This record gives sequence, structure tokens and C-alpha cells, in this order.
Amino acid sequence: MSDSYDDDEYMEEEEEDLFEDEVMSDDDAAMDNEEGDYPVIPDKDKPKSYDVESKSLSVDDVQKDMRSQVEYVVSVFGLEPDTARMLLRDYGWNRERMTEQYMEDPSKVLIKAGIEPDATSPRSPIRSTSSQPPKESSFSFRRSTRKNPVPDPVTESKFMCPICCDDEPPSTLALACNHRFCSDCWSQYLEGKVRDEGECVVRCMKDGCSLLVPDSFIKEHSSAKTYDRFEELVLRHYVSHIAHLKFCPAPGCTDTVSCTAAATKSALDTVVPSVSCAHGHKFCFGCSIDADHRPVLCKVAKLWVKKCQDDSETANWIKTNTKECSKCQSTIEKNGGCNHMTCKKCKHEFCWVCMGPWSDHGTQWYSCNRYDDKAAIEARDAQSKSRISLERYLHYYNRWANHEQSAKLSAELYVKTEKKMEEMQLTTDLTWIEVQFAKKAVEEVLRCRATLKWTYAMAYYLDKSNEKELFEDNQRDLEKAVEDLSELLESPIEAETIPELRANMTNKTVYVQKRNEIMLEDTAQGFREGRWTWNVDLP
Repeated sequence: MSDSYDDDEYMEEEEEDLFEDEVMSDDDAAMDNEEGDYPVIPDKDKPKSYDVESKSLSVDDVQKDMRSQVEYVVSVFGLEPDTARMLLRDYGWNRERMTEQYMEDPSKVLIKAGIEPDATSPRSPIRSTSSQPPKESSFSFRRSTRKNPVPDPVTESKFMCPICCDDEPPSTLALACNHRFCSDCWSQYLEGKVRDEGECVVRCMKDGCSLLVPDSFIKEHSSAKTYDRFEELVLRHYVSHIAHLKFCPAPGCTDTVSCTAAATKSALDTVVPSVSCAHGHKFCFGCSIDADHRPVLCKVAKLWVKKCQDDSETANWIKTNTKECSKCQSTIEKNGGCNHMTCKKCKHEFCWVCMGPWSDHGTQWYSCNRYDDKAAIEARDAQSKSRISLERYLHYYNRWANHEQSAKLSAELYVKTEKKMEEMQLTTDLTWIEVQFAKKAVEEVLRCRATLKWTYAMAYYLDKSNEKELFEDNQRDLEKAVEDLSELLESPIEAETIPELRANMTNKTVYVQKRNEIMLEDTAQGFREGRWTWNVDLP
């Protein structure tokens, strides 16, 4: 179990004085009540230097951007909109490359894209026959202009649809390739391609024919739902081929995020592109490893996750929720986010992470985040080196998995914290707004545990150097601050101590946020300066 404790000093004296100056110096960071002034947690929405610039786009915004690309091609080359859209899709919406090659050889580009070269002139309808006057299509196809045109098979002999074998279809349709089918078969074919197979590039039904079915043909000869689905697929095709655009991965969300700072692979060597859509869904623009794996780069995060998957049996052993008391060997289960453990049997207080006495964490430097590699230096034979390598991995994985587990346990604090907030509101004169400090503390703990979790993945791959020492110093300071705040969150609520609890929790929340910002800022600056060195070759 996790119990509260009376820490002699929250920080070293110099740090405490500095912290008080930082907290109380901001004119906007104070709120008044009868006990004194308490700092307000700064606005989280204010951009930080380690944040990447991004913009959330609605479906209408993306469609407008896509239309502008089509209109440009139409205005430059005088093509029909259908032809321009099909050309851009064929070139993966690379307008510059398509423009360059079209100017060199228009016919070659059109044939490559599956478009009839003669089908780009205006006002030439799709061939169709029916007992009723045919519907006019908005797509431009030219009728045969030869002096002796080939007779229409429908007028010269009895027509039988090659698909359904109907010899009396109500109407027939053919593209510029003159491969004719009945209108019912065309409708079923378009619905199957679009709604069942999810295709936005549909070709003629004739085997071996590469001619594309124009967008206007799909609109005219399919249902409204089929065409709506087709437009959605075209939009997805556009977003998937534009480097600075990505759909929000949250279920049901239709927003798209634009992030030019992470549009190239080389950009991911210096930034960790954590972005959010307009609905507040956060995700990494560069990979799908985690919603926010700052401060570690995408490629390093992928290496770490792959290693953890490869060592799955070891990971399963490490992820156990129980450990033995180092004094009486009783089995202890961790039921809270705090790492300060107290054995119910012998009352021994120890650290869940390093299993050392908790007294060392209060009076000495918090150092259980750092791996002691003296044994690795002294190892000589292959067996010893293999054992040391495994111990080193377990050191970092244990702490990585511990913060992941603690974050899950801390998430349960939301419910507990709301009950505490209601209790504080009933037993004091504080309003509901004034008791929000507890909720903000929980949010900051969760945010910082996510940061700490990934710092251990980064530390595992960092080469031993002075820079790594400084990195682990920042890591240690953040971890110590998070554990202090986490333990404070789990402390019992007593009416007479609520004013003091409010002051301490608010101050520690601000301090934890500052330590987190220092950690992320220093790491991001190191990526920009190229001062991080790795013990593996990054892909």
C-alpha cells in the first residue's frame, strides 16, 4: 500500500527559495483567499518552444484546398475538372511534377493516367443508347470524328450485355473506349468498386482496358450514397499523399491536422511532432507509437517498443504488480500511483522502484533513476557481459513500465479526487472553482508520468557522456517532484488542514510543471543542436 509521510524538506534550501521567487513573482499567478495568495497554474495552451506548429482542418477546409489544386491545373492547361482531378490522383497530387511532365508530352501523360487524349475537349458526351433520350453527362468525351465512323453496334445489330447477357437492356453506356454495357451493370459495378472495395480509381469494366471512369460518370450513374463515399475516398487519397496532412486517428473524428514542421523524414530527426486536432485529440504526427512520446524521437521510440516486444517474456516478468519487502520478505501489492511503500507487516518504508530505504530519498539526492554501470565496466567474459546487458535493460524497462502502471493507477485518482473536492467544498467556504487545484494536480501528474516513461526509453539508447549526466539530473528532479505531488494527492483530507493542503498542492503542481518544461525544453534544444549521441545506429 502507499502511505503518506512527513518529509523534512520538500527541496534543498536554495531550490526552495528560488522556487518561491518563481512562483510568486508572476502578477497573474496569484489568487486570493483568507489564508493568503496561491499561484495559478499557467495556461497549458500557450505554445512552448518544444511544441511544433500545427493547424486543425475541417473536411470543408481540406476539400477547399483540394479544389484549389484542381482549379490551378484547369486554369493553366484548359482541361476539364474531371481530367484535372484524375491526373492529379495519378501523380499522387504532386502538382509540380504533373505540370512539368504534362508540358513535355501531354498525350503521354494522359495515356499513362488512363485518360483518352481526345476526351479532354469540351462538350463531347458519353455514348449512350436507350428508349428514352440519353442523359447528358458533364464529362467531356468526343464522338468519332472520322469520315467513315464505325457503326454503333446497338443500331446495326441486336445488343447483348457481356456481363448479364440481357439482350433487351433499357439503356446502355460506354466510355470513350466504346466498351458497352447495360446501365444496370454499370451501377452495380460502380457500387461494388466504391462502397465494397473502397476504390477511388475505377477503370472500365472490360478486362484489360485501362481507361479511367470519370468522376462525373460515377456521379451520374450511381446512387447518392455511392458518390458520397467516392468523394470521401478521393479526400482520403488526397490527405494520404500530402506530406504535411494527416487524419486525426481518434474514432469518429473527421478532422485533419496540418504540420509542415514534420512533413519530411529528416525533420523527424530534430522534432517530436505531438499535435492535437480541434476536438482536443492528441497524437504523434510522425508515428503511431503513442499519442505523446516526448521527449524521445519517433525512431528511438520505435526501437524501444520493438525491443520490449522481442523481450516479451522478460517484460511479462517485470510487469508483475507484486514485490517482496526487502526486510521481512512479505508480498506487497502496489495499489496507488505513489512509489513510497510501507509494509503492513513490519512497517518498513521503501521505494517501489529501487527497493531501497525511503529515508534515503528524503535526506539524500534522489538517484534511483540512474543506472550504475560499474559492473558493466568490470565484466570480462561473454556470459558476464550478457548478464550485465540484461540487467541494464531491466533497469530501464522496470522504470518505464512502472510509470506506465503508475499513470493507470493515477488515472483512477480522478474519481477519488472529485470526491475529495466535494468533501472540501462541504467542509469549508471554498467554491467549486477554488477546489479545482486538486484536479489540476492529477492532470499534471499524469502528464509528467508520460514524460518520465519515455525519458527512460531515451536514456537506454543515449551514449554515456556529460550530456547524458545532465539529462538524468533533469530526469531525477522531475521524478522526485512527481512522487512528492503524487503522495500528496493520496493523503487524507482533514478539514483543519485543507488550507495548508491547498497551498502545498498548488505550489508543488506549479513546480512539477516547471520541471517538466525544463526536461522537454532541454531535450528539444539538444536535438536542434545535435548534441545527443546514441549507443546504436538509428535507422
